[in-house]
Amino acid sequence: MSAFEKRITAEPGDIDELGHVNNAVWVRWIQDMAVSHWAARADAVHADAYIWVVVRHEIDYLGNVGPGESVVARTWVDPEGPRGARFDRHVEFSGKDGKVKVRARSTWAIIDRASGRILRVPKEVSARFLEKA
Repeated sequence: MSAFEKRITAEPGDIDELGHVNNAVWVRWIQDMAVSHWAARADAVHADAYIWVVVRHEIDYLGNVGPGESVVARTWVDPEGPRGARFDRHVEFSGKDGKVKVRARSTWAIIDRASGRILRVPKEVSARFLEKA
């Protein structure tokens, strides 16, 4: 399995009235991680041919992050691979103390850009994300 990581810092606009990152921002960061991982690992031909859409999010909010604080975001796809058109993705956001602040599992479906139709995840697409980096 090939994991992808990047650091994210909470900006003033990410903070809600309780003084920490808003739940909607966490959802945006989850999506941003998936898109960044796809851009970093997908073959250019696949990136041109396919697009992914979210069909389900499960999110556990385990801690808070305040303004100016950073998290290390880490994402990977389910090591068991896709199920038809669907592929599960995991994302964890850890604070400087190493503790997971938010954990998510999302189900994504692949769509053929040309036809606009959902299709089975091609093996050559999933292989780029299942191999060890």
